[in-house]
Amino acid sequence: MSTALPERDGYDAVVTLDRREGPFGEVVLRQRGRHFEIIANGCFLMDTADGRSERLLIQAALDELDRAGTAPTRPSVLIGGLGVGFSLAYAAAEPRWGRIAIVERETAIIDWHRTGPLAAFSAGALEDVRVEVLHTDLLEYLAAADGERYHALCLDIDNGPDWTVTDSNAGLYGADGLAVLRHRLQPGGVLAVWSAQPSPAFEEALRAAGFSDVATHEIPVARGVPDVVHLARRAG
Repeated sequence: MSTALPERDGYDAVVTLDRREGPFGEVVLRQRGRHFEIIANGCFLMDTADGRSERLLIQAALDELDRAGTAPTRPSVLIGGLGVGFSLAYAAAEPRWGRIAIVERETAIIDWHRTGPLAAFSAGALEDVRVEVLHTDLLEYLAAADGERYHALCLDIDNGPDWTVTDSNAGLYGADGLAVLRHRLQPGGVLAVWSAQPSPAFEEALRAAGFSDVATHEIPVARGVPDVVHLARRAG
């Protein structure tokens, strides 16, 4: 049953649309006015209020492939995290992408896109013949010894390298995790990582892990520090 919290301080009422317990904890879909929010284990994950940085995650990776001249005509991309669907919808709207794989471990989030209110934000991308939804944990998928290599890895599974939603995700941003990410890229491939705040330490970790062309793109927000996309390339 949906539950509404009273309005206060000028904010819209919050309605809980779905709440589920899964193997990784609780995940909640809420509506605030005309926007939707995903909460994971009590931590705000993302909402549908903007989407500019989630789209930049995809565009920056493609632009870097173009700049470096390292991609085929129809490059492949792995998107880590379905979320509210902005990144996937943006990738599917670009005909140049060939294969589009998206990894999502939460059954609830996939359901909210297939039959729930988030379908409007993924804009039918789940039906695109280029799109494959991989219902699994990103770290487990990446760690597979015989795994596929992609021209771009676009990751948005946390609030950033310095603010993980799940403790186990922290390993993805350390030396071992970055080595796995580098291995899963084609030579000249691009890694793009979304973050709720800049992380100079992560930039240094990328360089130490053998990535080149490390850069940070900032996206101003209404209040607080900007969202960012960390970008790096695997040298040929």
